[in-house]
Amino acid sequence: MGSNGNEDNKLVVLVEERVEVIIHTAAEPSEFPIPGSDGEHRLQEKYGKTTHALAFYKHQVLDHLNAAMQAFLGRQEMMFLGTADAKGNADSAFRCGHAGFVKVLDERTIAYPEYRGNGVMASLGNISENPHAGLLFVDFGDQIGLHINGGAKIVENEEFLAFLKDHPAEQEVLGDAVLKDIIKSDGGHLERWVMVEVAEAYVQCSKHIPPMQRMDHDIKWGAEHPHLKGGDYFGAAHGQK
Repeated sequence: MGSNGNEDNKLVVLVEERVEVIIHTAAEPSEFPIPGSDGEHRLQEKYGKTTHALAFYKHQVLDHLNAAMQAFLGRQEMMFLGTADAKGNADSAFRCGHAGFVKVLDERTIAYPEYRGNGVMASLGNISENPHAGLLFVDFGDQIGLHINGGAKIVENEEFLAFLKDHPAEQEVLGDAVLKDIIKSDGGHLERWVMVEVAEAYVQCSKHIPPMQRMDHDIKWGAEHPHLKGGDYFGAAHGQK
């Protein structure tokens, strides 16, 4: 199909206007700051990903947990936790529990328990001096994930229970049959909580999440026995090279 010069000129103008809008959106300060770091924004521009990133920020990144995200958390039994100390030295950790062990207190606040057996305190130590934390939940059955980034703080169990009194989420947390059994059988297993104020929440692309099937097995929460904690699986204690 042919075209004349006027149509070509119109196309050039439209392209130039689109590029101008993207550049101004990325570069100029806004009443509503664009999610993400300065570093990722610079690399988006460098590698030609700005348009894609802006669309993702606009349509997928929330500053709260919507109803679908809250329901998703209620089904999760594990998460990956990223923290860093005051100098920026990063650490990754794994946390798990029964389905719904991470509690949604409201659309902008979640909390998860810390059980006895956490002897190194790497993540908690980082949080004590740098509250920024990144949580990743992956559902290998549905092959989808959820990122939650925000500010974390450590709350001792008694303080957390006092906070919950008359809180709208009190029944949601204390009505949890598994959690109630843990507290009743040996309250010492549950030592403290980490509360996270949500700053960003967004989907993890399902494209490369491998499908896995869940298997029921007995878990000794708060166990101290070396064998139950994995022992010296990698031979580090015996000088294995």
